[in-house]
Amino acid sequence: MLTRPVAASIGIVSVMAALGVGQLAAGLVAPASAPVLAVADAVVRLSPEWLTEIGKGLEFPALGLVKGVADKVALLAGIGGVVLLLAAAAGVASRRRPLPGRLLIVALGAAGLAAVVSSPVFGPAHLVAPLAALVVGLAAFDALRILATGHSADGEPRLPARRGALLGIAAVGAGALATGLGGLTVAATRTTRPGTITAARPAPPVPPGADFAQVGTPTFVTDNRDFYRIDTAIQVPRISAEDWSLRVHGMVDTPLRLGYDDLLAGPLLERTITLTCVSNEVNGGLISTANFTGVSLRELLLRAGPRPGADQIHSTSVDGWTAGTPTDVVMRPDSDALLAVAMNGQPLPPEHGYPVRMVVPGLYGFVSATKWLTDLELTTFDATQAYWTRRGWAQRAPIKTQSRIDRPRPLATVTPGPNGQVTLAGIAWAQTRGIDKVEVRLDEAGAWRPAQLSAQVNRATWRMWRLDVPLAPGSHFVQCRATDATGATQTPQPAPPIPDGAAGWPGIRFTVA
Repeated sequence: MLTRPVAASIGIVSVMAALGVGQLAAGLVAPASAPVLAVADAVVRLSPEWLTEIGKGLEFPALGLVKGVADKVALLAGIGGVVLLLAAAAGVASRRRPLPGRLLIVALGAAGLAAVVSSPVFGPAHLVAPLAALVVGLAAFDALRILATGHSADGEPRLPARRGALLGIAAVGAGALATGLGGLTVAATRTTRPGTITAARPAPPVPPGADFAQVGTPTFVTDNRDFYRIDTAIQVPRISAEDWSLRVHGMVDTPLRLGYDDLLAGPLLERTITLTCVSNEVNGGLISTANFTGVSLRELLLRAGPRPGADQIHSTSVDGWTAGTPTDVVMRPDSDALLAVAMNGQPLPPEHGYPVRMVVPGLYGFVSATKWLTDLELTTFDATQAYWTRRGWAQRAPIKTQSRIDRPRPLATVTPGPNGQVTLAGIAWAQTRGIDKVEVRLDEAGAWRPAQLSAQVNRATWRMWRLDVPLAPGSHFVQCRATDATGATQTPQPAPPIPDGAAGWPGIRFTVA
């Protein structure tokens, strides 16, 4: 009979071998079909809204895991931990006979197959990875038991027990790690075309004084690596420009099929646009600005000829995620909605939608900013519901007038400058209405004070503010509020992000030394 440590090790290493081979097969054939990734994706699809929101709010700054990434790492780590615990328990239960371990491997294989088959992007090639994982898992389990017991998996004497059993476990474990890492490496191979993408109609240059970065606001244009990321993709989809195509169909007179080079033929437009996630909490950081380059979505749809009554543009990502965009917003002559191929002059990074994504100023991303775009269907909101609207989120989600305090940081201790002055600074946004005023109030008393505003770039972008105030030593509380170009001031009434965006005045407490 096997000892508990050896039995548990056989269970763990056999499952690791299965997952490693599954990951490698997926990387070679269909990256989304890796068993752990497929199960994680199924968990995301089936999770209730409240759990999804908890996940999107996770961040672990000490580990370098920001919002939009931390939830995916935590989910994968959780699934991996549970699987390995089950593998160890099944291994121990198989000390006398192999049936419990075999049943677990088959059950895990069935779960992987079910997750793959239920995926919205399922195809026959997606069966390769989970089936390979199942076969290898069973083979590794039986082979390691033979080495450790000197008997076949059915209990018949075959080989003498050998001390090399532990060496065999170590070798299979090392092989599992190598194949798993190899699969991840293959799947993560960059497919973006090198070089820059130049717009025939560039955006106006950002004027001097467009930010107050020297006193703590963000730079006006966000570097690609710092641009916020929120999506449901457990693994970033990888598709080459050569393999990419876009179908435009539904309630149109002329269906279209376009390739990447068709979009590059343009004309390419560049627009400076601020994007905001609906999950952004009051005073949150899920907002960024970039110079996006692409073709006019409005002009593309005019080529297709939308039919009367088509009130929704239903967009689909290569990973099956969908969004529903109000057609009338895109079809406004001044909408500046793009099928973007570049950010800040570079081809879209994979995590931000390479090869092509949608960008629609003025709408929260869940109804407008489909990444890894592959399909546009003109339809109606009554006929088709997108990913988040099926879960009760808003159908039309214009971005609310909001502001944020960037300096001081919450609970910070600040040292006054000359004449006891303390600098307060932050950002405000109301795409596509623009910001006309930001006011600041101290210690919940007295009048609202107008802040200095940065130079305005356009009404589809954020605007920075700052205010220098004399403050006595001690604890202070600061609030801000913005007024957009229509004269509407952001509401003090708190509202959660779901279903159509957070609301309320941001406020922080800090100490003056």
